[in-house]
Amino acid sequence: MSRTEKEAQRCLGKVYLLGAGPGDPGLITLKGKGLLECADVVIYDALVSPAILAMINPQAEKINAGKRMGRHSLLQEETTHLLIEKAREHSIVVRLKGGDPFIFGRGGEEMADLVQGGISVEVVPGITSGIAASAYAGIPLTHRLYSSSVTFVTGHEAVGKYKPKVNWQAIAQGSETIVIYMGIHNLPYIVEQLSAADLDLETPIALVRWGTRPEQEELIGTLNTIIQQVEETGFDAPAIAVIGSVVNMHSILSGCRPI
Repeated sequence: MSRTEKEAQRCLGKVYLLGAGPGDPGLITLKGKGLLECADVVIYDALVSPAILAMINPQAEKINAGKRMGRHSLLQEETTHLLIEKAREHSIVVRLKGGDPFIFGRGGEEMADLVQGGISVEVVPGITSGIAASAYAGIPLTHRLYSSSVTFVTGHEAVGKYKPKVNWQAIAQGSETIVIYMGIHNLPYIVEQLSAADLDLETPIALVRWGTRPEQEELIGTLNTIIQQVEETGFDAPAIAVIGSVVNMHSILSGCRPI
């Protein structure tokens, strides 16, 4: 084989940014499951459930690139370099991300870096936890009687971000339902900001931990009570927060959780 042919062969690989969904293996797309079953390499995040990981081709190389509070398996730059390296060695490289790659999953950053590096890349959407965990908790994010608008917002912003902070004033006044990702550790600050924006402290809030998994649990309160409830119960991440009148539906619909 000539040098040119070898170089061409090394560039045949493609990276798939695949959303694993929030945890329930039944929620991954058929396309996503098919890719896992034929992948040569899978680079996965910390919150991908064991049931999803069990779908991976047994012969595939599996690499943990997970990031949790204070515990990073790989730095973001290292993950990108690894994807490029593996794509030059293998045909099907899957970057397996919890939820959806483009919803607070750094998928846009990784895809841009791969394109810049000359790597063929495709995004395969997944169900994001803000939608799925709320649904499994019996909380419809929209409802004709309670909410006609939803805002998804991060509760944990990146250092050095283009904008120094979330505009909680605009969010509090601009949406009837607020879904906060990665906000448990910053919850006291978030509640303070929403209160300063004149959001009623009696507004219902639900925290949903390990959404769609068998161990899913919810903590229901109001903005006025939730901080003390978290302290008393030791409720911790990973969890989303849902704020708004739709949370009141939990008491009616939570008994209908999928099996």
